[in-house]
Amino acid sequence: MGYTYPIDEEYWSKEEIIDVVNFYSLVEKAYEEGVKKEDLKLAYARFKQIVPSKSEEKTLFRQFEQVSEYSPYHVVKESGRDGVNYIKM
Repeated sequence: MGYTYPIDEEYWSKEEIIDVVNFYSLVEKAYEEGVKKEDLKLAYARFKQIVPSKSEEKTLFRQFEQVSEYSPYHVVKESGRDGVNYIKM
């Protein structure tokens, strides 16, 4: 990994930063090897507690995709499909 995660060090606590980084790493893992749907859904729910604004979420997702080439939007969308227990992009 040769890039920096988009995080808000000014407003987020250390715990919140760790939780957001965990979500981003699960997005990466979904592309690289796959993740359990439930793990991703829990991490995304925590992400939404930290980033409740849809516009801020879109901005962070866009920034993450620009640096990593992985789409959090598509991973989250895939996790919403019925009958899917494991997400591999």
